Amino acid sequence: MPQVTYVSHDGKSTTLEVPLGTSVMQAATLHGVDGIVAECGGSCMCATCHVYVQEDQLSRCPEMELGEDAMLDGTASPRRPNSRLSCQLVMTPEMNGLVVNMPETQT
Repeated sequence: MPQVTYVSHDGKSTTLEVPLGTSVMQAATLHGVDGIVAECGGSCMCATCHVYVQEDQLSRCPEMELGEDAMLDGTASPRRPNSRLSCQLVMTPEMNGLVVNMPETQT
């Protein structure tokens, strides 16, 4: 099963096995990973599941759609070139080993 490593703002690392077809956000909330709020439950409507994907892994992630791009303009923490909404990162075999860093705040 593919794995994702979540790194909190203070450096704490949590690695989870994430079933194919499950979003990075869903796995985090199901396992109580701090740093992902997910107020809208994965509907790409709130930007409280903002993460920074490890830059050398961005090409392994699905292309960003317009709705996600627009939501990232309203994040509580600064948007960066490697910003993504974890609700839009649905696991594929290519994403095995993905590392995401949580921003300082989501709200």
